[in-house]
Amino acid sequence: MGSARAWLVDLDGTLYHAAPVKLAMALEVALLGLRAAPALRRFRAEHEIVRASGAQATGSPFETQLAGAAAALATDVATLRGVVEEWMVRRPGKWLWLARRRGLLSELARFRAAGGKSALVSDYPARAKLAALGATALFDAVVAAGEPSGPPRLKPSPEGYLAAATHLGVDPAECLVIGDREDADGEAARRAGMAFRRVSGL
Repeated sequence: MGSARAWLVDLDGTLYHAAPVKLAMALEVALLGLRAAPALRRFRAEHEIVRASGAQATGSPFETQLAGAAAALATDVATLRGVVEEWMVRRPGKWLWLARRRGLLSELARFRAAGGKSALVSDYPARAKLAALGATALFDAVVAAGEPSGPPRLKPSPEGYLAAATHLGVDPAECLVIGDREDADGEAARRAGMAFRRVSGL
């Protein structure tokens, strides 16, 4: 791990503590967004369906997820996209800053100051959340589903991490993946021939 030239970092649950953000958003949904709750549940369930299928998306896995959830809910994709952006991107932003993993972010800054390279690899659109965390400048590249140049498959497919290594110009064997899920980030790292470090805690 100490010899890695590049750190490839997951976002959700890795750069911030997921539990307090989920609790805060559950309360917010209960108070202000009960009408959005069924759509959010279906959208999250569809994510695991797309992940488990391992199929390559025609466009992006995020768009496949939106389309599948919209069909199940008998609504249009544009309406569901608005709900997802409101409740899974915009509103959580204020909580992400409070729940950020300060130690990991500081460690990442030191790694980069010493000459290391870094990329963010996410199964969801990531740039708005990175901005909310104040962490945009910590990454040389972003490979995120639902954004330009995003991976065609979700983790544990290694494609997102391999694409990040290519963007950075670093051999996969010289990359360290940092994530919170052994079954997703860890397995993707192994398939890519990369080392893996799991963050723990809330």
